[in-house]
Amino acid sequence: MKNSSALLAVVLCLTGAKALAHDIEVPNADGVTIYYNYINNGSELAVTAKGSTSSANYSYKGDVVIPDEVTFMNRTRKVTRIGDRAFYTCTGLTSVDIPHSVTAIGQSAFQQCTNLTTVRFHMGLTSIENYAFSYCGKLATIGFPSTLTSIGVEAFYRCGELERVSIPRSLTTVGLNAFRDCKGLTAVFLESIDAWCNIDFSNDGANPLFYAQRLFCNGGEVTSVVIPHNLTSVKSYLFTQCANLASVIIHDDVTSIGEGTFSGCTSLGNVVIPDSVSSIGKFAFFGCSGLQSVTIGSGVKKIDGFAFDNCDIPLVISKIEEPFNIELHTFTNNTYYNATLYVPEGTAQKYQRRTGWNKFLFIEEGVPAGIHRTESREPGVVHRYSLGGMRESTRGKGIQIIQMDDGTTRKVLLK
Repeated sequence: MKNSSALLAVVLCLTGAKALAHDIEVPNADGVTIYYNYINNGSELAVTAKGSTSSANYSYKGDVVIPDEVTFMNRTRKVTRIGDRAFYTCTGLTSVDIPHSVTAIGQSAFQQCTNLTTVRFHMGLTSIENYAFSYCGKLATIGFPSTLTSIGVEAFYRCGELERVSIPRSLTTVGLNAFRDCKGLTAVFLESIDAWCNIDFSNDGANPLFYAQRLFCNGGEVTSVVIPHNLTSVKSYLFTQCANLASVIIHDDVTSIGEGTFSGCTSLGNVVIPDSVSSIGKFAFFGCSGLQSVTIGSGVKKIDGFAFDNCDIPLVISKIEEPFNIELHTFTNNTYYNATLYVPEGTAQKYQRRTGWNKFLFIEEGVPAGIHRTESREPGVVHRYSLGGMRESTRGKGIQIIQMDDGTTRKVLLK
């Protein structure tokens, strides 16, 4: 019997050891205890949950700051990973600061942290794995570091209050449905359009350009896009069918707008194509039925057919000094026969002699009448841009594009 009792005691001890998910626990300077596992043959640490991660997790609550290194038994080790399910279902967690030493966030690491509002990433992070932040319904803003290379499947699935996302040029892989059902997503900032077009969309089987549209314009949530400096082209079909996209700022490093880039963006109201652009692709703005005005920069040398077809535009401003022939279906007949085409001083006869342009019944020279004039001070102004898309820091004089805090944009004449 003694041997049996001893054997039972050993079995119970072994069972208890297997139930523990963490190897060590160390309090932070702020008194919050963090639980860790040894990884990489004991040379580094991964954050984990207290005890077993097989059920609801109450390990962490409130604001948690993860240290970049931990000293235990006089040995100091780097914290390099947030382990799988480390914060899974920690409904009391409100914010987390992830240090620069962490290179990976594991699967389901923060899944169903329903009260998590703030996550601070730092340089050094390279991967966010599958389901890492899915169902974190109160996350509002995400800014990824420029070291991030991959985002896993459904990583931010159903983060319903996520409003803004900044995508770094370092990102090369995005998992299926990474941002699906993020119904509050209204603004996406792309550091590199070229890099974005080359992302591997994890065996989705679809054209990455169309998939990019589905990823961020799921249901048409995105309302504004800023295409940054240092990009030379906006690729084909990149924003097609973003039905609620109302504001696009194209900076003046862009030299071409690809085929179908903004086709079907029915909420676009005003488009300013900067002077740096030399070509506008086929179907570029096809079906943008909400367009009220288009400004075509002075550097444009080619506009392909159907670029502005299937949208009736009341106001077209061309800054082109030497007009060239365009196809007859570049604009709709309703635009040709009802819109006013404003052209540079002294060029009206040139436009009247050019195929396509000569279909416009109403051609006038100079600055269009009826442009909004600003007061000396305007509440609600968020950003100012020149007609070429350059960011303006002051009110200045002349025509500017004003972006308001309600997401709308308008062209104004400042005196």
